[in-house]
Amino acid sequence: MKIVIISRLIYPANAPRPVRATELAKEFARQGHDVTLYGVLGNYNYTIFEKKTGIKVKSLGSPFFARLNSDGSHSFKFIDRVLRRILGRWFEFPDCELGGNVYKSLKKESNIDLLITVAVPFSIHWGAAFSKTFCPEQFPKTWVADCGDPFMGNPFHKKPFYFKYVEKWFCRKADFLTVPIEDAKEAYYSEFTDKIRVIPQGFRFDEVDIKGNYSNNAIPTFIYAGVFYPKMRDPRPLLDYLLELNLDFKFIVYTKSSNILEPYKMKMKDKLVINNYIPRKELLIEMSKADFLLNIENNTTKQSPSKLIDYMLSNRPILSLNTSNQFDKTVLMEFFKGDYTNALRIENVDQYNISSIVQEFIKLTK
Repeated sequence: MKIVIISRLIYPANAPRPVRATELAKEFARQGHDVTLYGVLGNYNYTIFEKKTGIKVKSLGSPFFARLNSDGSHSFKFIDRVLRRILGRWFEFPDCELGGNVYKSLKKESNIDLLITVAVPFSIHWGAAFSKTFCPEQFPKTWVADCGDPFMGNPFHKKPFYFKYVEKWFCRKADFLTVPIEDAKEAYYSEFTDKIRVIPQGFRFDEVDIKGNYSNNAIPTFIYAGVFYPKMRDPRPLLDYLLELNLDFKFIVYTKSSNILEPYKMKMKDKLVINNYIPRKELLIEMSKADFLLNIENNTTKQSPSKLIDYMLSNRPILSLNTSNQFDKTVLMEFFKGDYTNALRIENVDQYNISSIVQEFIKLTK
């Protein structure tokens, strides 16, 4: 089967959507399919990656404005920042440019059995919809629009009303929409419910050996990995409470949202350790050494952090708190004492195995 996967970012970018696209591509190739993976590449040399995985990596081109690359490089100029501030909310600038890149890339392909477009940004889906509209004779047999987060129904990022027409347009064109959790269906227009399939994030379980990594830390040590959103996925109520405690602990954070933590770093000193993102395999190893892991719940049921799968693979207890409300301080203190009775349980672990995930996509082609 010939499969094309298109994502703004791919490996070695370290975020949920590039990981999604790359893990799918690797497993499809591992199962013997002909796989092409498109992304905005930058200067990373994919020769070894292609040889090791059997994936053909192709560039989505070099966008003039949307200059974030998979290798982490970017070349934003002053005019880009000005235009982003003026046009960003109203025209999805600069990500809207990627729609044209997707359209041009699909014109170069033929005889595709399965196309998977990965959002965010949703302009990746728009480009595929343009291709199906204007080049229907060479369009893939099956198109799956994979949506990690919703667009119009995203409570974290409100969009102007007129984008609902754009969303309905691409949803009509797609054969299927895939979302990571059942509750995410509510974030899409009801007329497309019959197209939505739930296919969660998936990983290869045997990639990292974490056995024997854990031993009791001298002081309670816990880790959070991911982004923060003020008033939605907000660490500040927890940090304020931790400041009141006369306890020793170490709270290690891996995030790109360090600005929200900086005022606390001065007060908490060595108790709060702030790190940037690190490669996923390294993160799994570091998390496996902690006493427990912290999940700050979204203030919505429509989205679920994909990091929970990595938390599960790290084999450490998970403390899940909703800091938007009065979180349960009793449970927090239980964790500090090593009592994990109320740890978050993740059911049906096998559903996150990448080999099972790939089979769910293949079923959509039949």
